[in-house]
Amino acid sequence: MEDKKIKCIDCNKDFKFLAGEQEFFKEKGYSEPIRCKDCRSKRKDKRTSGFR
Repeated sequence: MEDKKIKCIDCNKDFKFLAGEQEFFKEKGYSEPIRCKDCRSKRKDKRTSGFR
């Protein structure tokens, strides 16, 4: 399996979806990420900040 280049739907920047990450996602039954790591973190922070 090779690294994949994906465009983030939030910031439009390209990010790498590494072969090891692809294997992990496949094993867990997850779909490919559509956001880069930074945008995923920001989105997660927004969701969890409402519960504090």
